[in-house]
Amino acid sequence: MIPSLKVKSKNQKMKLFSLNRRQRTLFTILFFAIFLITVVLVGALLDRDRIATDLIARNLAPSLDHPFGTDWLGRDMFTRTIMGLSLSIGVGLIGAVGSTLIALMLGMAAATMGKVADRVISWLIDLFLSVPHLVTLILIAFTLGGGFKGIVMGLMLTHWPSLARVIRAEVMQIRSAEYVQISQQMGKSRWWIAIHHILPHLTPQVLIGFMLLFPHVILHEAAVTFIGLGLSPHEPAIGIILSESMKYLSAGMWWLAFFPGLCLLIIVQAFDRIGENLRLLIDPTKSND
Repeated sequence: MIPSLKVKSKNQKMKLFSLNRRQRTLFTILFFAIFLITVVLVGALLDRDRIATDLIARNLAPSLDHPFGTDWLGRDMFTRTIMGLSLSIGVGLIGAVGSTLIALMLGMAAATMGKVADRVISWLIDLFLSVPHLVTLILIAFTLGGGFKGIVMGLMLTHWPSLARVIRAEVMQIRSAEYVQISQQMGKSRWWIAIHHILPHLTPQVLIGFMLLFPHVILHEAAVTFIGLGLSPHEPAIGIILSESMKYLSAGMWWLAFFPGLCLLIIVQAFDRIGENLRLLIDPTKSND
């Protein structure tokens, strides 16, 4: 009797721990989501007069009035950094959404449109994966003349291959399921099967893929902007801030690069944590580990 009670007690504790683990995962996702939304909102609401030229307050070290210091034109670096993060998140969002949609369409087309389409799309995936993202992104951005349009189109057209390969494999597996075979025998079209059977099963993979794609998109946007092929120099983008600060590091103005770079890494880690916790939450084999 006593051993059975111990087993029940142990099982109850394991269930309680599992519930707490799930709650912690949800709390982590909510915390980082609120943090990112706050950054975007603060960046949109900050007074742009704080980044106006003020030669009297130039080259000031971090203080209570200027937490991130000021630059060589007297502009408040905290305001510039938050605005730059907000802008980078917006550009990254557009690029990641576009890239995810391309991956979804091509992945489904490769698995449902026949062998010829599968071969062509698989060849495209292998072609893009054989070249580093950053190189292809620079070529596309340079061809389109840089700026907002060039960087966004480059981000969309370079980050879809890995996710498209995952979606293709998932669709191949779903397509062989018994209920899909029954729908085909009943005369349902490919589009009907794709919308009613395949898309609902792909939603978790697409969502997680989008969240894990986002950090790479933001980092690559900052890298291309850093070398002058991304956003306009007049925009307070993180890549532009880091690029401009390189000329002043030797003069001891370390805060010009340290705080923007650190904030960019924090934003990237926040998106990465959301993606990882979403994967734990959605995956039934890992949610209770």
